[in-house]
Amino acid sequence: MTKSSKSPENVSWLALGLSLVFFGVTFLVGRWSGFFVITATSWQVLSGALVWFILALQFRLRGLAERERLDMTQLGKEGDAATMFHAGGERAELMAVAQRRLQFFERWFVPLFAVLVALYQIGLGWALLRLVLKGNEAITQQPLVAAIVMTAVAFFSFLMSRYATGMSAQTAWKPLRAGASLLLATAVLCFALAIGLACAQFQSFVVVNVILWIIPILMLLLGAETALNLIFDIYRPRIRGQYSRAAFDSRILGVVNEPGGILHSAASAMDYQFGFKVSQTWFYRLMEKAIVPLVLFSALTLYLLSCMVVVDADEQAVIERFGNPMRNNGTPRLIRPGLTFKLPWPIDKVYKYATEQVEELHIGYIPKIDPTTGQPERGHPLLWGKEHYEKEFMVLVASETQSEAATEGALPISLVNANVPVHYKVKALYDFMYEHSDPKALLEAICYRELTRFVASAKVEVDEDNDSDLRYSLLGAGRAITRDALMKRIQAAADREKLGVEIVFLGLQGIHPPPKVAVDYQAVIGAVQNKQALILNAQAAKNKNLSNLAGSVAEADALYQLASQYQQAREANANDLESIGADLDRAFTEAEGNIYMILRQAQANAFEKATGAKAEGLRFAGQVKAFEAAQDIYTRALRIDALAEALQNVRKYAIVNQAKDDQVVVIDLQEKLMPSLYDMADINNDEENTGQ
Repeated sequence: MTKSSKSPENVSWLALGLSLVFFGVTFLVGRWSGFFVITATSWQVLSGALVWFILALQFRLRGLAERERLDMTQLGKEGDAATMFHAGGERAELMAVAQRRLQFFERWFVPLFAVLVALYQIGLGWALLRLVLKGNEAITQQPLVAAIVMTAVAFFSFLMSRYATGMSAQTAWKPLRAGASLLLATAVLCFALAIGLACAQFQSFVVVNVILWIIPILMLLLGAETALNLIFDIYRPRIRGQYSRAAFDSRILGVVNEPGGILHSAASAMDYQFGFKVSQTWFYRLMEKAIVPLVLFSALTLYLLSCMVVVDADEQAVIERFGNPMRNNGTPRLIRPGLTFKLPWPIDKVYKYATEQVEELHIGYIPKIDPTTGQPERGHPLLWGKEHYEKEFMVLVASETQSEAATEGALPISLVNANVPVHYKVKALYDFMYEHSDPKALLEAICYRELTRFVASAKVEVDEDNDSDLRYSLLGAGRAITRDALMKRIQAAADREKLGVEIVFLGLQGIHPPPKVAVDYQAVIGAVQNKQALILNAQAAKNKNLSNLAGSVAEADALYQLASQYQQAREANANDLESIGADLDRAFTEAEGNIYMILRQAQANAFEKATGAKAEGLRFAGQVKAFEAAQDIYTRALRIDALAEALQNVRKYAIVNQAKDDQVVVIDLQEKLMPSLYDMADINNDEENTGQ
């Protein structure tokens, strides 16, 4: 057997042995440490061992076929003597047993092994995926020891993969590329798993959980690719002497294992399209040499960008180092808006939260989702007789039944639909993130608890004329007070639990009776509200009248109290009757409003009466003196004054005649609106006489 056939066979057997060792080590470490992801990695390593076993058999048969070919060539050169090993044509082909065995193996057994590999990968990926979805509650231990073992496996797998990939550059050794790609996948998975296990030492299981999902998905993807390659190989034409790539030789892993192959394929396509050797240009050669450093530099640059943290204006952030929040002198360190630097991921991880954004909880209902925006529907009027949301919940409310016709044994409760939106903001980010595992769920539970407790002692409506009833109403005039009281109770409960939230709004507009009995509820509420309106109107009239009377309600009440005390003291003949009377007089004197006007008017009337009576007495005394001095003159003067006063507005006629005169002269002193012609002649005569 020549060196050209012996070297790949030895590499295949060596890689097969290492794969089996890696499988046993990872399987035992996974069972011992309790990390299911290590056990899953061991089954991925075993898939590579299957491929190396096929390759070892293939190169073994190739070596035998090559040795047989050399032996037959050597025998043909020894002379013309006929021997049993010297033959030509069909007889020579019959003697090439190893070559026929190799052809049969590569034509039938390699595709059959590919089917087995595809079934193994798909079945393993599906089984692992089901276990991942089911969850694994195993107790883990010693993650650092497991990380060291995974690092060793990754290191030796990487070395063996690079060595086999280098050998696959020879045309006759290209099948080694299939096993080398699987070894490189094992190396990458084990190295990433080592990093994840190191983070698990600090209670950070993000990397481990991600790899736990990657392994079954990768196995399913590789199995599906192998199955598709088998189907495509059936219709692919086979050219004698040309290398036929096996179905289990993954093209996906080959891109990672040999990134330069993409450039070779692209260069060949461009050579064919443009008609010149693009692969011979300086730019292509530069890219071929620098593609890996450029990719690594880009990946490193992107990785280092994780050291920068940009916090928006309405946000705050917390940085965790190895799973523990960073502190300054024992107090939690909160990152304010702006640019901040940290150690790269996964050493430092940042968690940002919009502390200035108002969040909403839907208490008592499940809103309808708008299919176009994915947000709850808004803007619909809250009508009592209609369903408003996807689902609404009812709560028990206290009810008082004072009717004699009430059913005996009926419970004094009512049912109402409670649709209460609660808006809150985060005021203490550290408490909100670390004091509870699910603060939103806890806040929602607190809201439901406080709402249930509160409405159990509340009423649907409050009778305002019952001052002893201090309970709150949910649908009437006391709803504003109810909202404030319920907000305070929820805020106090959240503060006791150290939730770090601030309740900024609570809406009771969505509390309404069930739609089936909405009409009856409206009738009851309307009657109570009409009663309250009448009471309020009466109180307003009372306040208006008292204010107009005494200037203010308080002054009117004070006057009423003094008047009541004076009346009681008067009936009891108390000794302090005079002092109470003086206080009452002083209060009436200092009063404002209509009382002030009535008192001042009474005082003015009293002054007028007294002054008039005095003047009347003085006038009468003067009349008496005048009568005593001249009785006839005084009497005639009074008669003339009486006639003058009585005839002041009466038209008077003067008749002048003598005794025994037959002629009567009547003088008409009545004013005429239109003078006659006779009157005009008299007027002219008077004017002439006057002129003379």
